[in-house]
Amino acid sequence: MRYKEGEEGLRLANHASDDMFIGTSIYGFILGLGFIFAGLKVKQRWLTFWGAALSLASVASWFAMMQ
Repeated sequence: MRYKEGEEGLRLANHASDDMFIGTSIYGFILGLGFIFAGLKVKQRWLTFWGAALSLASVASWFAMMQ
């Protein structure tokens, strides 16, 4: 999308709050735990792996946000 000269585009990051970021991290952590348990139950290593990766990434981003 093009804008006229001197006109700025939309900046969606200005509308995001810290609470939204923390909420998304918590949601990702819970979803990752669900993937881990589902992967262990149906013996699918790929689901367990991606669930663990999602959980670790969510925790890491949460701690990065707290600093």
